[in-house]
Parts: sequence; C-alpha cells; structure tokens
Amino acid sequence: MPTTFADLSLAAPILQALAEEGYTTPTPIQAQSIPLLLEGQDLLGMAQTGTGKSAAFSLPLLHRMAATPRPAPKGGARVLILAPTRELVSQIADGLEKFGRHLSFSVTTIFGGVSQFHQINALANGVDFIVATPGRLLDLISQGLCDLSQLEALVLDEADQMLDMGFAKPIERIVAMLPKDRHTLLFSATMPKSITALAESLLRNPAKVEISPPSTTVERIEQSVMFLNAADKKEALLAQLKAPGIGQVVVFTLQKNIANEVCSFLTEAGITAEALHGNKSQGQRERALDAFRAGSVQVLVATDIAARGIDVDTVTHVFNHDLPHQPESYVHRIGRTGRAGRTGFAITLCDAEQRAWLHAVEREIGRALSIDTDHQWHSDEAQHSTLPAPVLGGGPVKQVKPQQKRERKVWTEEEKQAARAAAKATA
Repeated sequence: MPTTFADLSLAAPILQALAEEGYTTPTPIQAQSIPLLLEGQDLLGMAQTGTGKSAAFSLPLLHRMAATPRPAPKGGARVLILAPTRELVSQIADGLEKFGRHLSFSVTTIFGGVSQFHQINALANGVDFIVATPGRLLDLISQGLCDLSQLEALVLDEADQMLDMGFAKPIERIVAMLPKDRHTLLFSATMPKSITALAESLLRNPAKVEISPPSTTVERIEQSVMFLNAADKKEALLAQLKAPGIGQVVVFTLQKNIANEVCSFLTEAGITAEALHGNKSQGQRERALDAFRAGSVQVLVATDIAARGIDVDTVTHVFNHDLPHQPESYVHRIGRTGRAGRTGFAITLCDAEQRAWLHAVEREIGRALSIDTDHQWHSDEAQHSTLPAPVLGGGPVKQVKPQQKRERKVWTEEEKQAARAAAKATA
C-alpha cells in the first residue's frame, strides 16, 4: 500500500499543493481508492466520516484534468459531484480549489437558497466540475439550462444521507440523462440495503474499498454521556464549555428553535456562538461557517444539517444537546471532531425522554457510552428511564395519565340560585 502521496503517481501540481498544505501521508481510504480511480475503475467506497473521503475522489479527478486537458462542454461539465447539503457542496468545492490551485480548471457550486443567476452564467460557458445538491441541479436541467450528456465522471458523496433526505428519485432522474459510458464513484459512511441497490444500478464491475465496518465511530474520539433533566441541559453545557481544554465546539440540537435558544443562552453568558440550521438564509449560513472556520466563533450550534458538512480540524469537542432520532446520525455528528489524526471528545446530554434514543445509538455503534456522574446535575431518573422513544418530529413524548372517571356533580337548589345571581351580576 502507498505510504506517501508521492507514491500514488499524482500529477506534480497536485503533489505540490498537498505539500504546501502539509499533507504527506494518505489516509487508508485515500491510499486504497486513488490507485483504483486512476486506473478508471468504478468504485464503491465505504468509510466512516472524518477519514478523508472527499480527497479520495477529488485528487484522482484533478489528476484527470491535468492528464487530459480539454474544453468543458458548453452548458455542461466534465465531472458532476452530487452531495446532500449546501455545506458539503461548498466544502468539496473548496477542497478542489485547494488541491488544484496549481492547475487550470473551473468549478461551480449549484444549490438552492440563493439566486441561480451566477450558476446559469457559469454553466453557459461550461465548467470542468459541477458540485451540486440534486434538487437545484434538476431544476436547472428542467429549465434547459444544464446539459450533462457529455459528462465523463459522476460522484455521489454521502450517498446514504442523500437517500435519507429523499433524493432517490431526483438522483434517478439525473442519472437517466447521463451517458452510459462514464466513470462512476459512490462514497458512503454506512451501507444500508438502499445503498447496495443504488450501487448495483449505477456501478459497472466496481472495486469496493471498505475501511471499517459501517457505522463504527472513529476510535480516537472519547465518548461519554451525562444523564440529567432536560431543564438543566443549557447550564450543564455552559459549565462544560468553561472547563479547561475546550477549543472549538459543535453543539447539536434536535430542532431549529432549540438551536436558536441554546445559541442565545451561550451568547448572553459570554460565549461566542452562532446557530446553523435550515431556517437560516444561505448568506447567514456561510457567514456562520466562515466565522467558525476562522476561529472568531468558538461554538457552532447546529441541527443535523451540519452533521456531515463541517470539516474544521480544530474542533476539540462535539456536544449532543439532544440525541438524534436516527442513530446513524450520531456517528456523523461526532465525526466533526477527532479529525486530521487528533483526539476528539463527544459528550451527550441525555434526559429521561431521550433515553430510548441513547439505547438505539449504543446498539448502532456496538458499545455503551461511558457514564459521567461527576457533575451536579446527574439524574438517576434519566439514567434508568424506561420511557418509550419520542415520536419522530413530534418532540418529547408527553406522558398521559389514565383518565379517571369523574363524578357528576349534583347541584342543590341554593347553588343553582347563587350561580344565576352571579351570571346576572357579570352580564
């Protein structure tokens, strides 16, 4: 197996950019995938989040541009990379520009929430790379503004999340418009049956690279859980953020309004924080991420929209203010820390109503989280709760007490007269 990027026979300008970024040794997914992709093989790549999947496909695709320079087709692209969220689209495009800085190529991002004006202008002249979310891309195609009939390569990144988000049909419609003779790459962090079926429909005699079993968590991340009452979560979080050794932090919440509440609470307590969720405009989301990446914001409070779209090496801790209702999302959330070979910490705040979700997470990762009882908010009730899981999308389950049979009141004549008098007085 290659031990350095130089062993991978990548184009010299790419190796120069890698060296300038301080990257010398490929991760396992990169070391195993890149030689196969340079040979033109279709690939199914399976690796947990935070292991360098984006570079595993970006580097050989950039090498293609260096090895076979040609004009991009008008109204289309040479390479299409599909990803589930705007944040991940931007992250992939940033990586292409970073590692291809010494090459001549073009890249445009296509996603919703912003004007399509600049996207249309870029497509008109043709681009080497389109990095897109399926919905907006399909919209441009339906308007006759994008033609992918001359595409050379297709990449589906975080394919499992795209299917979870309901993009199966849009992907199917997009793929139907692509040339059959293309290079296809599918990368995913988990391998549910739906991904197996998708791979079988898209890939031709693919090589398969699986670095670790699906849904295992990065081993260098220390994971723990604090059991406490829901009302104590914000105070407990604040105390943790003020502890020694805390660097940049991502806090995950279940709902957008909770993200806003937590962000406001932390800001009032003197912590620099920004909220990131689907109700924010694209400009607001980009400004929050830019500030976080620049280090001017310590804490990013986000919904699962950020579970796979944040690649910031300096994140020391991930806090689950709320557990995710889909246990596999836990794996992606905590993958925001422990990146680039660093040790990370993932701390989950669990109340009684989300205890069932913690059980599901522990089954998913095949281990129990270590329990932290050394804090003033510890709740035995939360730790040993047997409440059913909250209803999806409905927030915490409200425990309804059995209705007791009510005795029918029998009014005396005096009570009837008093009620009539009171009614006349207030009429």
